[in-house]
Amino acid sequence: MQEPTESGASPDTLPFPTIRDIKATSPFRWLALAWDDLRACPVPSLFYGFCYAAMGLLITFVFEHAYQYTAGLTSGFLLLGPLLAMGLYEISRRRELGETCALAPTLTVWRRNISNLAIYTVVVGVIFLVWARASLVVFALFYTNELPNLSGFLEQILALENLEFLMVYFCVGLLFATIVFAVSVVAIPLMLDRNQDAITAMLASVGALAKNPATMMAWAFAIVGMSLLGFLTFHIGLVVAMPIIGHASWHAYRDLVAPLPRN
Repeated sequence: MQEPTESGASPDTLPFPTIRDIKATSPFRWLALAWDDLRACPVPSLFYGFCYAAMGLLITFVFEHAYQYTAGLTSGFLLLGPLLAMGLYEISRRRELGETCALAPTLTVWRRNISNLAIYTVVVGVIFLVWARASLVVFALFYTNELPNLSGFLEQILALENLEFLMVYFCVGLLFATIVFAVSVVAIPLMLDRNQDAITAMLASVGALAKNPATMMAWAFAIVGMSLLGFLTFHIGLVVAMPIIGHASWHAYRDLVAPLPRN
């Protein structure tokens, strides 16, 4: 069952979100605010960070000898990141309202708008499945013989061998990542904060990207850069990087979407 919004409007009568023009330097402010959230609420924030790190380590361990699956799953890990960050959004929201930094309420925040979150999950899940299949196809096209072992594959990448594979894989991955980023920029915060319907929330996200393309691309590169640093530290860096990204994404939503008019 959906809760009423703070403005008192029914979820069925909510206006389409108004997207604002924001400064190109806004991501720096979001990251600074995210760091404040992490320092103010370290236990619940780092709990989610450890969950991300554990997932990354599990993926690497299970698929150590089938890295073609690891690549797709790691990319999917990034594609599904906004969905997994709901608890972090809720921590930032509660801190804005002056509420306590408790972990328990964030674990079930998805109940606030479960039907629309489910629709969003299906959409992103389909994109992820298509990407995973596309990833396997790219590997199959460029490795028609037996695949090298993991160390041999990494040596090829570091030596810039098989550049055609790297270019195709990068382009295909970029396409899917852009699609997910476009529909995810403010979608989940909107659904959690206002009980907005999934379609409107995703369209608003696309609108945010279209209205602020340079800023949003800079923000996307920041997310990818921090995530890569986390992966390159054997996923340990994700313990801090992912909470910061999650909290910063909430502040991005606050900047990008104008507040509801008060009655």
